[in-house]
Amino acid sequence: MKLPLLARIIIAIALGVGCGLLFPDWATRIFVTINSLFSNFLGFIVPLLILGLVAPGIADLGRGAGRLLLITAALAYGFTIFSGFFTYLSCDAIFPWLLEGAETMSISANETVKLTPYFTVEIPPLMGVMTALIAAFTIGLGMSVIRGERIKGVMDEFRDIITVVINRVIIPLLPLYIFGIFLGMTTSGEVSGVMEVFVKIIFVIFAMTVILLLLQFTIAGVITGKNPFKLLVNMLPAYATALGTASSAATIPVTLERSIKNGVREDLAGFVVPLCATIHLSGSTMKIVACSMAIMMMHSLGYDFGLMSGFIMMLGVAMVAAPGVPGGAIMAAIGLLSSMLGFDEQAIGLMIALYIAMDSFGTACNVTGDGAIAVIINRISGKKG
Repeated sequence: MKLPLLARIIIAIALGVGCGLLFPDWATRIFVTINSLFSNFLGFIVPLLILGLVAPGIADLGRGAGRLLLITAALAYGFTIFSGFFTYLSCDAIFPWLLEGAETMSISANETVKLTPYFTVEIPPLMGVMTALIAAFTIGLGMSVIRGERIKGVMDEFRDIITVVINRVIIPLLPLYIFGIFLGMTTSGEVSGVMEVFVKIIFVIFAMTVILLLLQFTIAGVITGKNPFKLLVNMLPAYATALGTASSAATIPVTLERSIKNGVREDLAGFVVPLCATIHLSGSTMKIVACSMAIMMMHSLGYDFGLMSGFIMMLGVAMVAAPGVPGGAIMAAIGLLSSMLGFDEQAIGLMIALYIAMDSFGTACNVTGDGAIAVIINRISGKKG
């Protein structure tokens, strides 16, 4: 029986907690060893993942419909960055009192002796995360400028290889990885506090998603002179479809139909909606920023506006073309989480579990916001076209 990834993650968390109460130390160390190997493999593959996904994505953007594509890409990136800073400011105000005591719990748990793997295998990455990101940006822009078909074909095939690695190696092994993370946390006494934080974060992010969509459609309403609430209500079938499918691509037909109902020209909707399904990531950015801030508080990792600003700006670039791959957004963000925010193996595992637990909400926010962008682009095209 094939279960959805979310169901497998939930089962893995439950089993990890249950087995952590029963397993002897020698059995737990087996899964600690497996997690160590998987974590090292992730560190190796993440720079290649960024290069393989981002470079072809940027090249494809550069080969589009000229001015209209640039405006759409800029607006999508602007909405994504707006979501990141809105999330940062909201969480910075809410989390200190909402998660009060989580930091103390983490410090107390860290004083417990944690089990070590039986052995480790170091797998040095071929390049650093930032090197991969800059290389992807440079190669992607270069391919779009020189129209290099041969190198574009090579990079497209490289993207296919990375997609296969994600779909057939990383995603199937994620439940085992999450199981090991929660097994270790249960053994060290951290799990009860972590689960309490999980529930709080999920409720906060759902509330912020509603507020963000209201803000996005208010902006669209002001620019177009239309009723923002009517625009948003018309997009609700797309929101509901994305909740059920957890896929931006699968929701494109519904998003198209609802955007046309909002007055967007059919030909323009056919251009903007599929493009935004790839590059507009307001919901995904919200989840990653909120979850990363919560985990940083739990692990006593300091942050400030400057650090999070750089992270948010880079995140918007790193996740280009990632929605085409299941779990692609969080996979593309792993490198930035470790290199910029100092996340360790356990923190990365918690991020993946939290992200996937709310995957449908983020996808629904992404595709619903696509409708706001389509309305704005329709207005701009009407003025200048």
